[in-house]
Amino acid sequence: MKAIETKDISKSYGPVKALSKVSFEVDKGEVIGLLGPNGAGKTTLMKILTGYLQPDAGTAMVAGIDVVADPLGAQRRIGYLPENAPLYSEMAVQEYLSMMAALRGVPEDRRRRLISEAVYATGLEDYLTRPIGKLSKGYRQRVGVAQAILHQPELLILDEPTTGLDPTQIVEVRDLIRELAATSTIVLSTHILPEVEMTCDRVLIIIDGRLRADANLAELRATNAAVVAIKEGTGGVRAALSQVPGVTTVDELEVAGDYRRWRLTGSDNRDLCPAVFQLVRDQDWRISELRSAPRTLEAVFRELAEQEANADAAAAPRRMAS
Repeated sequence: MKAIETKDISKSYGPVKALSKVSFEVDKGEVIGLLGPNGAGKTTLMKILTGYLQPDAGTAMVAGIDVVADPLGAQRRIGYLPENAPLYSEMAVQEYLSMMAALRGVPEDRRRRLISEAVYATGLEDYLTRPIGKLSKGYRQRVGVAQAILHQPELLILDEPTTGLDPTQIVEVRDLIRELAATSTIVLSTHILPEVEMTCDRVLIIIDGRLRADANLAELRATNAAVVAIKEGTGGVRAALSQVPGVTTVDELEVAGDYRRWRLTGSDNRDLCPAVFQLVRDQDWRISELRSAPRTLEAVFRELAEQEANADAAAAPRRMAS
C-alpha cells in the first residue's frame, strides 16, 4: 500500500488554476521534497491531501483511504504542520499538547505516554510549563511539530517548517526532520532549496500548478557537463574540445591563476571526463583541474521555470489569435 497516491488532482479558485492534473505516488518511508515558487500550488496540494480542501477533479489517497470520501479516516493517519501553526500563545506547552491529544482522539490511557514521546522527540522537556508566546520562534516551531507527531502518524506533512528561523534554529529543525524520518513518511514543502538537498530523498517540483519533475535527487542532478582548466595561452583548445565525442557546446570560463577554465556540455548524461583526459594526454596539455560538473537543484529549478515561462510566452499569441 502506498503512503500517498494522487491521480489528476485539479483545483481552481475562480479563474485561477492552482493545480492541473497532478499525479504522483509516495512509498512508505520516503522523505519527499515538494518544491515550487510562491503561488505554485504547493499549499493547495497539501490541504487537499490533509482533507482541508476538496479537489475539483481527481482522487487523493492516503494509506489507501480516499481523503474526499473519508477525510477523518485519512486525517487520523496524518500529522500536519501548516506554515503558520495554530498555536495559542497564552497556553503552556504541556497544556496545549494535552488539548491537541484530546482533539485528535488519543485515548486517555495512552495520552500521557504519547505526549511524553513527542516532547522528548522535539526537545521540549525543559519548556513544558512555559507559555508558548514566551518561546523563541524555533521552539514554537518545535511545539508545532510536537502536535503533529503526538498521535504517531504514518504520514507527516510539513509546510515551510524553517521559514523565518535563524541559522541555528534551521539546523535544529533539519536534524529533527531526519530523526522523524526513521518512523514516518514525510512530505516537506519549501522553496528553500538547500533544505531539500539536506533532508530529502526525492523531489516533486510544481510550477504554475503543474507537476514538472518527479525524481530522486541523484537523477535530477545528473550532469552532462565537465570542467577542465588548461594552461592559459594554449592554442587550439576550443576546436580540440569540440571534437570530443558527445560534446555539443564548449564555453570559455574564467581564468584561475595561470589556467583557463572551459565548460563542456554533452548530448547525453555520459561522463565526459575520460574522453577529455585522453585528449589532454594526446595534446600534452598542462591542466590543473578536470571534473564533472553536476547541476545544483537551483539550476534544475531555474531550467524548469524558464521552460515554463517560454511555453507560456509561446502560447500567449495563440490565445490572442483565437
